[in-house]
Amino acid sequence: MHKAHIIVSWVAQIVAAAIMGQTLFFKFTGAEEPRFIFTTLLGRYEAYGRFGTGAIELIAVLLLLFPRTAWLGAVLTVGTMAGALMAHLTSLGIVVKDDGGTLFILGIVAFIAGAIVLYERRGDLPVIGRRIAPACALPKTAMN
Repeated sequence: MHKAHIIVSWVAQIVAAAIMGQTLFFKFTGAEEPRFIFTTLLGRYEAYGRFGTGAIELIAVLLLLFPRTAWLGAVLTVGTMAGALMAHLTSLGIVVKDDGGTLFILGIVAFIAGAIVLYERRGDLPVIGRRIAPACALPKTAMN
């Protein structure tokens, strides 16, 4: 990877990790907003959803902080945020508990950051990932 790609990837990794990391405290302590969200989505199983999602996000955050595993953290980020965004669009609404849409916007930003990490670190993906999306390869230059 060229220096610019490394910088872009690290910025996106930190953004995604920061957004997901700051929500972990609220999920794990049972704050009102996550309890409302997961009760709306899962009813009496809200704690399972809240802790399960929190665990996946914690793993994603940790994986994003290491270059060798950043691609896997990005996969978890994109998947988790896709689920969160779908929940907002189908069940929760864009504004949750008068937050002005903040959670929805943060979900979009984390999703995009995860997608950027996936794109920038696509060379780290296992062989099957490179076979699925060969068109994503960077053009060869004289500097390579």
